[in-house]
Amino acid sequence: MRFLHTADWQLGMTRHFLAGDVQPRYSAARRDAVAGLGALATEVGAEFVVVAGDVFEHNQLDPKVIGQSLEAMRAIGIPVYLLPGNHDPLDASSVFTSALFTRECPDNVVVLDSAGPHRVKPGLEIVAAPWRSKAPTTDLVAEVLDGLENPDAVTRVLVAHGGVDALDPDRDKPSLIRLAGLEAALARGAIHYAALGDKHSLTRVGESGRVWYSGSPEVTNFDDVEANPGHVLVVDIDETNQVTVTPRHVGCWRFVTVHRQVDTSRDIADLDLNLDLMTEKDRTVVRLALTGSLTVTDRAALDACLDRYARLFADLRTWDSHTDLAVIPADGEFTDLGIGGFAAAAVEELVATARGDDGDFAADAQAALALLLRLTASTEVRAADRRSA
Repeated sequence: MRFLHTADWQLGMTRHFLAGDVQPRYSAARRDAVAGLGALATEVGAEFVVVAGDVFEHNQLDPKVIGQSLEAMRAIGIPVYLLPGNHDPLDASSVFTSALFTRECPDNVVVLDSAGPHRVKPGLEIVAAPWRSKAPTTDLVAEVLDGLENPDAVTRVLVAHGGVDALDPDRDKPSLIRLAGLEAALARGAIHYAALGDKHSLTRVGESGRVWYSGSPEVTNFDDVEANPGHVLVVDIDETNQVTVTPRHVGCWRFVTVHRQVDTSRDIADLDLNLDLMTEKDRTVVRLALTGSLTVTDRAALDACLDRYARLFADLRTWDSHTDLAVIPADGEFTDLGIGGFAAAAVEELVATARGDDGDFAADAQAALALLLRLTASTEVRAADRRSA
Protein backbone atom coordinates (compact mmCIF):
# COMPACT_ATOMS: atom_id res chain seq x y z
CA MET A 1 0.00 0.00 0.00
CA ARG A 2 1.36 3.40 -1.00
CA PHE A 3 0.11 6.88 -0.17
CA LEU A 4 1.26 10.51 -0.07
CA HIS A 5 1.84 12.31 3.21
CA THR A 6 1.71 16.09 3.05
CA ALA A 7 0.79 18.92 5.44
CA ASP A 8 0.74 22.65 6.09
CA TRP A 9 -0.65 23.76 2.75
CA GLN A 10 -1.94 26.92 4.47
CA LEU A 11 -3.87 27.91 1.37
CA GLY A 12 -4.70 31.60 1.45
CA MET A 13 -1.37 32.52 3.06
CA THR A 14 0.00 35.99 2.37
CA ARG A 15 3.54 37.19 2.99
CA HIS A 16 3.81 40.87 3.93
CA PHE A 17 7.08 41.33 2.01
CA LEU A 18 5.65 40.21 -1.35
CA ALA A 19 4.43 43.22 -3.33
CA GLY A 20 2.77 43.79 -6.68
CA ASP A 21 2.10 40.67 -8.72
CA VAL A 22 4.46 38.55 -6.59
CA GLN A 23 1.89 37.60 -3.94
CA PRO A 24 -0.65 36.32 -6.52
CA ARG A 25 2.12 34.30 -8.23
CA TYR A 26 3.19 32.84 -4.90
CA SER A 27 -0.42 31.96 -4.00
CA ALA A 28 -0.89 30.31 -7.39
CA ALA A 29 2.28 28.26 -6.84
CA ARG A 30 0.91 26.99 -3.53
CA ARG A 31 -2.31 25.88 -5.24
CA ASP A 32 -0.32 24.35 -8.10
CA ALA A 33 1.69 22.33 -5.59
CA VAL A 34 -1.59 20.87 -4.32
CA ALA A 35 -3.04 20.15 -7.76
CA GLY A 36 0.31 18.68 -8.83
CA LEU A 37 -0.04 15.92 -6.25
CA GLY A 38 -2.26 14.17 -8.76
CA ALA A 39 0.58 13.78 -11.24
CA LEU A 40 2.92 12.59 -8.48
CA ALA A 41 0.33 10.09 -7.26
CA THR A 42 -0.05 8.72 -10.79
CA GLU A 43 3.72 8.50 -11.21
CA VAL A 44 4.32 6.55 -8.00
CA GLY A 45 1.02 4.67 -7.85
CA ALA A 46 -0.27 6.27 -4.64
CA GLU A 47 -3.78 5.27 -3.58
CA PHE A 48 -4.67 8.29 -1.42
CA VAL A 49 -3.31 11.47 0.19
CA VAL A 50 -3.29 12.48 3.87
CA VAL A 51 -2.92 16.15 4.77
CA ALA A 52 -1.73 16.41 8.38
CA GLY A 53 -3.28 19.72 9.37
CA ASP A 54 -3.29 23.41 8.44
CA VAL A 55 -4.93 22.88 5.07
CA PHE A 56 -5.95 26.56 5.13
CA GLU A 57 -4.17 29.61 6.51
CA HIS A 58 -7.14 30.37 8.77
CA ASN A 59 -10.90 29.97 8.94
CA GLN A 60 -11.84 33.45 7.68
CA LEU A 61 -11.03 33.17 4.00
CA ASP A 62 -12.20 34.90 0.86
CA PRO A 63 -14.73 32.62 -0.91
CA LYS A 64 -12.53 32.72 -4.01
CA VAL A 65 -9.64 31.20 -2.06
CA ILE A 66 -11.88 28.38 -0.82
CA GLY A 67 -13.27 27.71 -4.30
CA GLN A 68 -9.87 27.69 -5.99
CA SER A 69 -8.46 25.47 -3.24
CA LEU A 70 -11.24 22.91 -3.64
CA GLU A 71 -10.63 22.83 -7.38
CA ALA A 72 -6.94 22.12 -6.73
CA MET A 73 -7.96 19.23 -4.46
CA ARG A 74 -10.40 17.93 -7.06
CA ALA A 75 -7.54 17.87 -9.59
CA ILE A 76 -5.62 15.37 -7.42
CA GLY A 77 -8.12 12.75 -8.53
CA ILE A 78 -7.67 10.24 -5.69
CA PRO A 79 -9.04 10.32 -2.12
CA VAL A 80 -7.68 13.22 -0.06
CA TYR A 81 -8.04 13.17 3.73
CA LEU A 82 -7.89 16.61 5.39
CA LEU A 83 -7.05 17.10 9.07
CA PRO A 84 -8.05 20.38 10.78
CA GLY A 85 -5.00 21.90 12.48
CA ASN A 86 -4.19 24.93 14.61
CA HIS A 87 -4.64 27.37 11.71
CA ASP A 88 -8.04 25.95 10.69
CA PRO A 89 -9.49 24.19 13.76
CA LEU A 90 -12.98 22.72 13.94
CA ASP A 91 -14.36 25.58 16.01
CA ALA A 92 -17.61 27.48 15.52
CA SER A 93 -16.19 29.39 12.54
CA SER A 94 -14.53 26.41 10.87
CA VAL A 95 -14.01 26.65 7.13
CA PHE A 96 -14.69 22.90 6.94
CA THR A 97 -18.29 23.36 8.12
CA SER A 98 -19.00 26.51 6.12
CA ALA A 99 -21.81 26.45 3.59
CA LEU A 100 -19.42 27.08 0.70
CA PHE A 101 -17.05 24.25 1.65
CA THR A 102 -19.76 21.70 2.27
CA ARG A 103 -21.58 22.64 -0.93
CA GLU A 104 -18.54 22.57 -3.23
CA CYS A 105 -16.36 19.95 -1.56
CA PRO A 106 -15.29 17.40 -4.23
CA ASP A 107 -16.30 13.77 -3.84
CA ASN A 108 -12.65 12.73 -3.41
CA VAL A 109 -12.13 14.95 -0.33
CA VAL A 110 -12.83 13.74 3.20
CA VAL A 111 -12.48 15.86 6.35
CA LEU A 112 -11.05 13.94 9.32
CA ASP A 113 -13.43 15.55 11.79
CA SER A 114 -13.33 12.74 14.34
CA ALA A 115 -10.79 10.29 15.73
CA GLY A 116 -12.20 7.45 13.67
CA PRO A 117 -11.03 4.92 12.72
CA HIS A 118 -11.84 6.05 9.18
CA ARG A 119 -12.01 3.13 6.78
CA VAL A 120 -10.03 3.75 3.58
CA LYS A 121 -10.51 0.24 2.20
CA PRO A 122 -10.69 -3.25 3.66
CA GLY A 123 -7.69 -3.75 5.92
CA LEU A 124 -6.70 -0.05 5.95
CA GLU A 125 -7.80 2.62 8.43
CA ILE A 126 -6.90 6.17 9.38
CA VAL A 127 -7.06 7.39 12.98
CA ALA A 128 -6.94 11.16 13.41
CA ALA A 129 -6.45 13.85 16.02
CA PRO A 130 -8.32 16.93 14.69
CA TRP A 131 -7.89 20.28 16.42
CA ARG A 132 -11.09 21.83 17.78
CA SER A 133 -9.50 25.04 19.04
CA LYS A 134 -6.31 26.99 18.48
CA ALA A 135 -5.01 26.19 21.95
CA PRO A 136 -5.74 22.64 23.14
CA THR A 137 -4.84 21.93 26.74
CA THR A 138 -4.04 18.25 26.29
CA ASP A 139 -2.03 15.93 24.07
CA LEU A 140 -4.66 15.22 21.41
CA VAL A 141 -2.70 12.25 20.06
CA ALA A 142 -2.49 10.63 23.50
CA GLU A 143 -6.27 10.88 23.80
CA VAL A 144 -6.73 9.14 20.46
CA LEU A 145 -4.20 6.40 21.18
CA ASP A 146 -5.24 5.74 24.76
CA GLY A 147 -6.48 2.15 24.89
CA LEU A 148 -6.44 1.83 21.09
CA GLU A 149 -5.77 -1.72 20.04
CA ASN A 150 -5.61 -3.12 16.52
CA PRO A 151 -7.55 -6.11 15.25
CA ASP A 152 -5.63 -8.55 13.13
CA ALA A 153 -4.90 -7.80 9.47
CA VAL A 154 -5.62 -4.04 9.70
CA THR A 155 -3.02 -1.41 8.80
CA ARG A 156 -3.50 1.91 10.57
CA VAL A 157 -2.14 5.37 9.76
CA LEU A 158 -2.26 8.10 12.39
CA VAL A 159 -2.77 11.63 11.04
CA ALA A 160 -1.95 14.33 13.60
CA HIS A 161 -0.75 17.90 13.96
CA GLY A 162 1.41 19.73 16.47
CA GLY A 163 4.84 19.83 18.06
CA VAL A 164 6.57 16.75 19.45
CA ASP A 165 8.12 16.97 22.90
CA ALA A 166 11.41 15.47 21.72
CA LEU A 167 11.93 18.45 19.36
CA ASP A 168 10.50 21.28 21.48
CA PRO A 169 12.63 23.12 24.04
CA ASP A 170 9.53 23.72 26.20
CA ARG A 171 8.62 20.13 26.93
CA ASP A 172 6.01 21.12 29.54
CA LYS A 173 3.52 22.53 27.02
CA PRO A 174 0.34 20.51 27.53
CA SER A 175 -0.51 20.30 23.81
CA LEU A 176 2.78 18.67 22.79
CA ILE A 177 2.66 15.20 21.26
CA ARG A 178 4.51 12.81 23.55
CA LEU A 179 6.90 10.74 21.44
CA ALA A 180 6.99 7.94 24.01
CA GLY A 181 3.24 7.43 23.61
CA LEU A 182 3.56 7.37 19.83
CA GLU A 183 6.35 4.83 19.93
CA ALA A 184 4.42 2.64 22.37
CA ALA A 185 1.41 2.63 20.03
CA LEU A 186 3.68 1.71 17.12
CA ALA A 187 5.33 -1.06 19.14
CA ARG A 188 2.04 -2.71 20.07
CA GLY A 189 0.72 -2.44 16.51
CA ALA A 190 -2.14 -0.04 17.28
CA ILE A 191 -0.79 2.15 14.46
CA HIS A 192 1.89 1.55 11.85
CA TYR A 193 2.80 5.06 10.66
CA ALA A 194 2.38 8.57 12.12
CA ALA A 195 1.86 11.33 9.55
CA LEU A 196 2.53 14.62 11.33
CA GLY A 197 2.08 18.25 10.39
CA ASP A 198 3.00 21.62 11.95
CA LYS A 199 6.76 21.66 11.35
CA HIS A 200 7.31 23.10 7.86
CA SER A 201 10.62 21.35 7.22
CA LEU A 202 11.01 17.70 6.30
CA THR A 203 11.83 15.96 9.59
CA ARG A 204 12.15 12.37 10.76
CA VAL A 205 11.19 11.97 14.43
CA GLY A 206 12.71 9.32 16.66
CA GLU A 207 14.45 6.16 15.53
CA SER A 208 11.58 3.98 14.34
CA GLY A 209 11.43 5.47 10.84
CA ARG A 210 7.63 5.53 11.21
CA VAL A 211 7.12 9.07 12.54
CA TRP A 212 7.61 11.94 10.10
CA TYR A 213 6.82 15.56 9.42
CA SER A 214 6.44 16.00 5.67
CA GLY A 215 6.94 19.76 5.88
CA SER A 216 5.09 22.20 3.67
CA PRO A 217 5.10 21.41 -0.08
CA GLU A 218 5.97 25.05 -0.81
CA VAL A 219 8.29 27.23 1.27
CA THR A 220 6.65 29.56 3.80
CA ASN A 221 9.61 31.16 5.58
CA PHE A 222 13.32 31.92 5.26
CA ASP A 223 15.95 29.22 5.47
CA ASP A 224 17.01 30.08 9.02
CA VAL A 225 13.50 28.98 10.09
CA GLU A 226 12.72 26.33 7.45
CA ALA A 227 15.83 24.32 6.69
CA ASN A 228 14.29 21.81 4.29
CA PRO A 229 10.83 22.75 2.94
CA GLY A 230 9.12 21.87 -0.33
CA HIS A 231 8.61 18.11 0.08
CA VAL A 232 5.91 15.46 -0.07
CA LEU A 233 6.47 12.00 1.38
CA VAL A 234 5.76 8.80 -0.55
CA VAL A 235 4.96 6.20 2.12
CA ASP A 236 4.95 2.45 1.49
CA ILE A 237 3.59 -0.07 4.00
CA ASP A 238 3.99 -3.67 2.87
CA GLU A 239 2.09 -6.84 3.82
CA THR A 240 4.20 -7.26 6.95
CA ASN A 241 3.66 -3.60 7.89
CA GLN A 242 7.24 -2.62 7.14
CA VAL A 243 7.44 1.08 6.31
CA THR A 244 9.51 2.85 3.65
CA VAL A 245 9.43 6.65 3.37
CA THR A 246 10.71 8.46 0.28
CA PRO A 247 10.82 12.28 0.20
CA ARG A 248 9.99 13.96 -3.12
CA HIS A 249 10.83 17.62 -3.67
CA VAL A 250 7.91 19.47 -5.27
CA GLY A 251 8.40 23.13 -4.26
CA CYS A 252 9.53 25.74 -6.77
CA TRP A 253 10.00 28.88 -4.61
CA ARG A 254 12.95 29.74 -2.37
CA PHE A 255 13.27 32.18 0.55
CA VAL A 256 17.03 32.69 0.94
CA THR A 257 19.06 34.59 3.53
CA VAL A 258 22.46 35.88 2.39
CA HIS A 259 25.00 36.94 5.04
CA ARG A 260 27.90 39.06 3.74
CA GLN A 261 30.70 41.23 5.09
CA VAL A 262 31.14 44.14 2.69
CA ASP A 263 34.07 46.49 3.25
CA THR A 264 35.52 46.99 -0.21
CA SER A 265 34.55 47.21 -3.86
CA ARG A 266 35.77 43.61 -4.21
CA ASP A 267 33.28 42.50 -1.59
CA ILE A 268 30.50 44.23 -3.52
CA ALA A 269 31.62 42.55 -6.74
CA ASP A 270 31.54 39.16 -4.96
CA LEU A 271 28.01 39.85 -3.72
CA ASP A 272 26.99 40.86 -7.24
CA LEU A 273 28.37 37.60 -8.62
CA ASN A 274 26.63 35.55 -5.94
CA LEU A 275 23.27 37.15 -6.74
CA ASP A 276 23.83 36.83 -10.46
CA LEU A 277 24.47 33.07 -10.19
CA MET A 278 21.17 32.42 -8.42
CA THR A 279 18.71 30.77 -10.79
CA GLU A 280 14.93 31.20 -11.06
CA LYS A 281 15.13 34.72 -9.69
CA ASP A 282 11.45 35.40 -10.32
CA ARG A 283 10.64 32.68 -7.76
CA THR A 284 13.34 33.55 -5.25
CA VAL A 285 13.02 35.92 -2.29
CA VAL A 286 16.35 37.19 -0.95
CA ARG A 287 16.96 38.70 2.49
CA LEU A 288 20.38 40.32 2.90
CA ALA A 289 22.24 40.55 6.20
CA LEU A 290 25.10 42.93 5.43
CA THR A 291 27.80 44.19 7.79
CA GLY A 292 30.90 46.29 7.22
CA SER A 293 32.30 49.77 6.60
CA LEU A 294 32.16 51.38 3.17
CA THR A 295 33.27 54.57 1.56
CA VAL A 296 30.51 56.70 0.09
CA THR A 297 31.62 55.61 -3.39
CA ASP A 298 31.38 51.94 -2.46
CA ARG A 299 28.03 52.45 -0.75
CA ALA A 300 26.72 54.03 -3.94
CA ALA A 301 28.00 51.02 -5.89
CA LEU A 302 26.28 48.68 -3.41
CA ASP A 303 23.00 50.58 -3.77
CA ALA A 304 23.24 50.37 -7.56
CA CYS A 305 23.85 46.61 -7.30
CA LEU A 306 20.87 46.09 -5.02
CA ASP A 307 18.63 48.29 -7.18
CA ARG A 308 19.43 46.11 -10.18
CA TYR A 309 18.69 42.80 -8.48
CA ALA A 310 15.57 44.14 -6.77
CA ARG A 311 14.10 44.32 -10.29
CA LEU A 312 15.07 40.72 -11.06
CA PHE A 313 14.18 38.78 -7.92
CA ALA A 314 10.66 38.17 -6.68
CA ASP A 315 11.79 40.24 -3.70
CA LEU A 316 15.15 41.47 -2.45
CA ARG A 317 15.60 43.48 0.72
CA THR A 318 17.99 44.00 3.61
CA TRP A 319 17.29 42.30 6.91
CA ASP A 320 17.34 45.43 9.02
CA SER A 321 17.84 43.76 12.40
CA HIS A 322 20.89 41.91 11.06
CA THR A 323 22.36 44.64 8.86
CA ASP A 324 24.97 47.07 10.15
CA LEU A 325 26.71 49.15 7.49
CA ALA A 326 28.84 52.14 8.39
CA VAL A 327 29.54 54.68 5.65
CA ILE A 328 32.71 56.70 6.15
CA PRO A 329 33.80 59.18 3.46
CA ALA A 330 37.37 58.52 2.39
CA ASP A 331 39.95 61.29 2.30
CA GLY A 332 39.84 63.07 -1.04
CA GLU A 333 36.73 61.21 -2.18
CA PHE A 334 34.96 64.43 -3.19
CA THR A 335 37.87 66.58 -4.34
CA ASP A 336 37.58 65.77 -8.05
CA LEU A 337 33.92 66.55 -8.66
CA GLY A 338 34.68 69.77 -10.52
CA ILE A 339 32.57 72.00 -8.31
CA GLY A 340 33.53 75.08 -6.32
CA GLY A 341 32.13 77.95 -4.32
CA PHE A 342 29.10 77.39 -2.18
CA ALA A 343 28.56 73.90 -3.63
CA ALA A 344 32.05 72.80 -2.61
CA ALA A 345 31.53 74.21 0.87
CA ALA A 346 28.22 72.33 1.15
CA VAL A 347 29.92 69.10 0.14
CA GLU A 348 32.60 69.62 2.78
CA GLU A 349 29.91 70.18 5.39
CA LEU A 350 28.13 66.98 4.31
CA VAL A 351 31.40 65.03 4.58
CA ALA A 352 31.97 66.34 8.10
CA THR A 353 28.41 65.44 9.11
CA ALA A 354 28.70 61.99 7.55
CA ARG A 355 31.76 61.34 9.69
CA GLY A 356 30.02 62.58 12.83
CA ASP A 357 28.43 60.77 15.76
CA ASP A 358 24.84 61.88 15.26
CA GLY A 359 23.34 58.77 13.73
CA ASP A 360 20.32 60.28 11.98
CA PHE A 361 22.14 63.32 10.60
CA ALA A 362 25.12 61.17 9.59
CA ALA A 363 22.88 58.73 7.73
CA ASP A 364 21.14 61.57 5.89
CA ALA A 365 24.49 63.10 4.95
CA GLN A 366 25.80 59.74 3.74
CA ALA A 367 22.71 59.24 1.59
CA ALA A 368 23.06 62.73 0.13
CA LEU A 369 26.71 62.16 -0.72
CA ALA A 370 25.94 58.80 -2.31
CA LEU A 371 23.24 60.42 -4.43
CA LEU A 372 25.67 63.16 -5.44
CA LEU A 373 28.20 60.58 -6.60
CA ARG A 374 25.59 58.68 -8.57
CA LEU A 375 24.30 61.85 -10.24
CA THR A 376 27.84 62.93 -11.06
CA ALA A 377 28.61 59.51 -12.56
CA SER A 378 25.38 59.61 -14.57
CA THR A 379 26.24 63.07 -15.93
CA GLU A 380 29.70 61.91 -16.95
CA VAL A 381 28.24 58.90 -18.77
CA ARG A 382 25.79 61.06 -20.71
CA ALA A 383 28.57 63.48 -21.63
CA ALA A 384 30.73 60.60 -22.88
CA ASP A 385 27.82 59.30 -24.93
CA ARG A 386 27.37 62.71 -26.59
CA ARG A 387 31.07 62.92 -27.40
CA SER A 388 31.03 59.49 -29.03
CA ALA A 389 27.85 60.18 -31.01
